[in-house]
Amino acid sequence: MQIQNPTTTTCCNELDLIATHLPLKNATVLELGCGKAQMTRRIAERFPVARLIATEVDQIQHANNLASDHSPSIEFKSGGAQAIDAPDNSMDVVFMFKSLHHVPRELMAQAMQEIARVLKPGGLAWISEPVYAGEFNEILRLFHDEKVVRELAFQAVCDAVNAGTLALVEQIFCNTESRFADFNEFDQRIIQVTHTNHQLDDALYQTVKARFEVHIGAEGARFENPARFDVLRKPYCAL
Repeated sequence: MQIQNPTTTTCCNELDLIATHLPLKNATVLELGCGKAQMTRRIAERFPVARLIATEVDQIQHANNLASDHSPSIEFKSGGAQAIDAPDNSMDVVFMFKSLHHVPRELMAQAMQEIARVLKPGGLAWISEPVYAGEFNEILRLFHDEKVVRELAFQAVCDAVNAGTLALVEQIFCNTESRFADFNEFDQRIIQVTHTNHQLDDALYQTVKARFEVHIGAEGARFENPARFDVLRKPYCAL
């Protein structure tokens, strides 16, 4: 398995990738670490899933999700990936959208075990993770350097595959796009999140702002972010 593919230049839409790689018709789906549930809503709108359970460990965001307008097929639950509130062999598909590296490092292996536990035999896990590269990452690491936790998340996936807990179906590498109208939007979406307490003094804040504003054009700031998508399958029988 590869943590990144530096030669990748293709841009992709993650939902389009999902449409071509995962069978979601009438599926029971679990999303771990849904955050503001943007992908949750997009999946419910685009795919004819039977049920979509979306979990979030941050209690402030979970409360906001519960209070928001959402499809009746979506069920929001509180909890972390290391202790999933779902029966064994109950999910057709499990998603983690850039959330595995947010699991406490000592619990990442347990999270992978939990994913395998709740998946039906033959069920699929879609683990997307940002690659530690690119102009957006250079701004982010000024105040929140994720190099170590992203490497640990990748290792947790490799360990699950090497142990036979989950089987690797495919690795996909491409660039995804992030857009921001201005620095204020970046501040609200990235710095002022409730799940992480980013403490920036005024000097660092101004440095981040200056580095960001270099990328602002007529239509705001646009970044191409290298990403990795690991598609895993639960074995039909124990090894």
